[in-house]
Amino acid sequence: MCGRFDQSQTARYYASVFGWADALYDSESEPAFNVPPGTYRPVMHIQDGERRVDDVYWSYQARWARDKVPVTINARMDKLANRYWRGLLKSGRAIVPAEGWYEWTGEKGHKQPWHIHRKDRAPLYMLALANFGGFTENRAEAGFVLVTDDATGGMLDIHDRRPVVLEARDAELWLDPSLTPDAALELARRSALPADAFEWHKVSTRVNRAGSGGPEIAQPLEDDAETE
Repeated sequence: MCGRFDQSQTARYYASVFGWADALYDSESEPAFNVPPGTYRPVMHIQDGERRVDDVYWSYQARWARDKVPVTINARMDKLANRYWRGLLKSGRAIVPAEGWYEWTGEKGHKQPWHIHRKDRAPLYMLALANFGGFTENRAEAGFVLVTDDATGGMLDIHDRRPVVLEARDAELWLDPSLTPDAALELARRSALPADAFEWHKVSTRVNRAGSGGPEIAQPLEDDAETE
């Protein structure tokens, strides 16, 4: 799963690295080292043929399912073809750019956070689904979720699930409105970066507090250092 991520560069930086110099922006979000659910973050998508970077609420609950399905922040890749997600898989595909994400190991009350990122330190392009329309009662009606899959390799030692991350060229295909939902799902399965593309290090438990920020949040923690 993914419950926090590091999006510590600007939206324009991520779009520029992605090759979207002509993108339209409706984003006022500041860079953040410790992004929690329930906040608005820059999301890349294509709408009416235009490349867009818009602030979208991280959490989603379909309007028609608010009494049946809880608000969620992630969507399992193996469930994307079901009734709940298939509409967004067709018309709500998006990318959330980031530097990395956080996971926790250990027992409750003594959990150790980890920062997971690409070995080459390139930006992550995490697959997402979003409703880019409006909402009536709950902001999560117009929110996004990150697509997750089973973890493999050494990443299993950190968590059994992880966000699905693609190379930029494959992420651009994911965003292509002409790509069918079935083809998009096959692309995600086939092209997800493997576990050996990533590395991770311990970080301070200050990341546990949603209001905590600053570059020190993501810095490696020495094994003999205090976590607080």
